[in-house]
Amino acid sequence: MTPDTLSLQGKIAIVTGSGRENGIGAGIALAFARNGASVVVNYVSDSVKDRANNLCEVLRKAGGQAIAVQASVDTLEGARDLVNRTLEGFKTAHIDILVNNAGTGFFTPITDEPNVEQLAKVFQVNVLGPFYMVNSVVPHMPRGGRIINISSTNSKRGNPKISTYAASKAALDNLTWTWAEELGRSKGITVNAVGPGPVLTDIYPEGTADELMATEIALTKADNRAGTPADIGDAVLLLVNEKSRWITGQYIGVNGGVTNS
Repeated sequence: MTPDTLSLQGKIAIVTGSGRENGIGAGIALAFARNGASVVVNYVSDSVKDRANNLCEVLRKAGGQAIAVQASVDTLEGARDLVNRTLEGFKTAHIDILVNNAGTGFFTPITDEPNVEQLAKVFQVNVLGPFYMVNSVVPHMPRGGRIINISSTNSKRGNPKISTYAASKAALDNLTWTWAEELGRSKGITVNAVGPGPVLTDIYPEGTADELMATEIALTKADNRAGTPADIGDAVLLLVNEKSRWITGQYIGVNGGVTNS
C-alpha cells in the first residue's frame, strides 16, 4: 500500500501578500514549496521586491518552483494581472490553490477623528481583495481546488483598538461560508478560513506588537508564546491537501487555543 503523503507535486499556488520573508504568507509559501508545489510569491510595494525575490530562492532550495509577481489585489485589474502572470509564468492553464493572505490594518479608535482613507483601505484590501482574487482564479481552478482565506482571532473576539480590521475579518469569514456553498457542489472547490492569533510580523505598527499581542498570548493553551509563520503554514498545508476534501466553509482557529473554533 502506498503511504499517505502531503505532496503538492504538480500543484500551482498563489499566496497573496507573501513577499516579506518573516510573514505569515511566506510561512505558507514555504510549506507548499517544501512539498513540491509551484508558488507565486505576491507583493505590492517596490520596497519589498528584493525580499520577495530572496524568498523565491528559499522556496526553490526547499524543493518547489517559485516566481515573484508584483500586483495589487485590492483592484479587479490587479487581481486579473496576478492570475494572468501566474498562468504565463508557470506555462500552465490551471491554478489549484489560492491563499488570500494579503491584509492591512490601522489603529481606529472610535473616539478619534476618522481617517477616511485608512478606513477604506482596510476593507478594500481585506474584503474586496479576496473577492477580486476568487473571481479571477475560479475560471482557472479545476475540481479539487482549494481556497484559503486568512482571517484572525479578532473576527471572533473583536478588538477595540483596531475595530475596523476585526470587522473586515468577520466579513471575510462570512464570505468563506458563502463561497463554500457557491463553489462546492457546482465546481468541487473547497473554501476555508484560517484564524491566526498573535504572530509577530510586519503587519503590527512599529512599537505596538508587544501591547497588541499580550492579551491573546495570555489566552493561549498550547504554549505560552506567540505563533510563528511556520505554525500557520503547516496548518494551511493540511487544508489544501486532498485528504481535507470534506472540510469546507469552516473557520479554523490556528492560534494555540485563543478561540474555540
